[in-house]
Amino acid sequence: MIAFVSGPVAALAPDTAVVEVGGVGMAVQCTPNTLSTLRVGQQAKLATSLVVREDSLTLYGFADDDERQTFELLQTASGVGPRLAQAMLAVHSPDALRRAVATGDEKALTAVPGIGKKGAQKLLLEYKDRLGEPIGTGGPAIGTPVTSGWSDQLHAALIGLGYATREADEAVAAVTPQAEASEKPQVGQLLKAALQTLNRTR
Repeated sequence: MIAFVSGPVAALAPDTAVVEVGGVGMAVQCTPNTLSTLRVGQQAKLATSLVVREDSLTLYGFADDDERQTFELLQTASGVGPRLAQAMLAVHSPDALRRAVATGDEKALTAVPGIGKKGAQKLLLEYKDRLGEPIGTGGPAIGTPVTSGWSDQLHAALIGLGYATREADEAVAAVTPQAEASEKPQVGQLLKAALQTLNRTR
């Protein structure tokens, strides 16, 4: 079990950070929210969870231990793998998920790509005694995705990837029509679209 990685950030991609640990570059899968806090060349410490499959070893990174523990608890439900668990944390904070489960809020779960109404109902039942009570009173309101401020998050993520403020502004403007066409803009998808527009203009 690799509990955390600590070291300078060597590279950033839309869904991955490479952290140099003892001369080795560790590729860590992260949510856009976590990636937006990282800067190339600066020190970082990420709580991690290693997912072992027959054909792969994937390291998932998180801003803190609470996020990592929630990621692991989410996977105890049937049909929930690491990618869906990470998608839930890309949309909601751990406490927002705990509040959603505590109040039976289906809308909060259906805000996550890949979860429909029936799936949300099933997950609410499975998570009821697993996630625990909400810890804080702050954070997003129930049913409000963390990504509600998508433009600020997207801008911060692009700056974290090393783009200039002007480039980030232009990329956010370029994907605004796509975001406004969606009821629930997803920062991860918008980040990929923004990077495509930046690559075309370079």
